[in-house]
Amino acid sequence: MSGIRAAYLAAEGFEPELEEELRRADVAIAAWHGRLALTGAAPVASAWALDVWTDPREIPAPSIKAAAGALRAIQRNWALEPVLHHRRATLIQQALPPVKARPLRFPEPAPAGHLGAWTLLAPDRLLASPTKTSPFVNGAVRFEEDREGPPSRAYLKLWEALTRIGRWPGPGETSLDLGAAPGGWSWALAQLGGAVTAVDKAAMDPAVAALPNVTIRTESAFGLEPEKHPPVDWLFSDIICYPARLLALVRRWMEAGRARNFVCTLKFQGETDHDTAAEFAAIPGAQLFHGAHNKHELMFCRLAG
Repeated sequence: MSGIRAAYLAAEGFEPELEEELRRADVAIAAWHGRLALTGAAPVASAWALDVWTDPREIPAPSIKAAAGALRAIQRNWALEPVLHHRRATLIQQALPPVKARPLRFPEPAPAGHLGAWTLLAPDRLLASPTKTSPFVNGAVRFEEDREGPPSRAYLKLWEALTRIGRWPGPGETSLDLGAAPGGWSWALAQLGGAVTAVDKAAMDPAVAALPNVTIRTESAFGLEPEKHPPVDWLFSDIICYPARLLALVRRWMEAGRARNFVCTLKFQGETDHDTAAEFAAIPGAQLFHGAHNKHELMFCRLAG
């Protein structure tokens, strides 16, 4: 296999979404290598890739020592994407300097150290990219989880989104959490010290509702009139609705100028709505991505300039 110019790493089970996204971008997949989509086209932005290898190179690996030496000659830090020849790949990885991929303690920032990625294409040939789009091993951030405070595990995808964009609400900032029940996101936002208004017709977890900086509004998020709402620093949404309906809601708030920063979940029910996802991605300043903690959904983020 030659002429590989980019490799896209899909989350397990979401290879079809990545393939369709690349097809729409006129990027032909030359081959799949595990969860890696290998292409001869230059790298493009991809929402469905956990990580994009932006400078892949095929390197001869006649021996474990030669393979490790070739990688170390390029740079120090490498992460293995294990697909084939697992024992040989493990021995090569063990001959490289260890990469300490410890869980993050949110709101600890993402690691800033340079990290490359590699995999064995054959016993005597590896594919290595010194640069990639994610600072995390195989694009997956891990956190020190809180198994007592939050009422659900939904807070993990919020933590991941905020870590990826490198910003989060702080003391003195206001957050509006739409579709908040049972309160996983509101709990996570309250821990950061700002004021949180949680909006949902369903009941909130009592422990979250009792937090001193959380205000509950028992009503529909779609019933709010942005033009009449006090300005907020952050608008969050984990509402279960069709992406097109969420897009209309987000546009209303943007047009009203009542929210500075947006973090929302596009939840796909049934088929993936690639058309609406593309409309979200086209919003100026938008970041659209599928995180390691996301299911059949994408995260939309837009920060104030």
